[in-house]
Amino acid sequence: MWYAVQVQSGREERIRDWCQKLIAPSILKECFIPHYQRKRKYQGEWHTEEKPLFPGYIFMISDDAEELFFSLKRIPYLTKLLGDKEQAISLYPQEVAFLTQMAGQERCIQMSYGYIVGDQVIITEGAMMNFHGKIKHINRHKREAVIEVEFFGGQLTDIKVGLEIIKKFDKNEDVQL
Repeated sequence: MWYAVQVQSGREERIRDWCQKLIAPSILKECFIPHYQRKRKYQGEWHTEEKPLFPGYIFMISDDAEELFFSLKRIPYLTKLLGDKEQAISLYPQEVAFLTQMAGQERCIQMSYGYIVGDQVIITEGAMMNFHGKIKHINRHKREAVIEVEFFGGQLTDIKVGLEIIKKFDKNEDVQL
């Protein structure tokens, strides 16, 4: 089962490393921080960066929720395991499917590329090609999009992903790619 753990924002990497060292591999199958790629221009050149997809959260895969819950009590700076005080709640199957489809085995959502025709976004390359959901905002300057997904128990959650819009067309314009 997959679990989300809330941690102090900015300490995700350190806490992930502690979990990997202090929790037995028989209890903790994998501990990771999903990322997304974005492009950023500095020193006159474009660079690809990775940013946390869910700042303040790490994700764990374990078959033994009770032992995982007990082991996490030894890890400093953990805020809480999603669930109630007595029991952890695993991610829903659609949440796991979203992460595996979009981020793959690397646990990183790769940059996507596309164009806009009128008010429709058409993705031609990248992780968002198979995404069917709501794009709330596109920041063409930062090459990022904010998408809305159901996560953490069915809550609507906004996440940022890398999206470069190559060109924008008017509705009436003849689109030649």
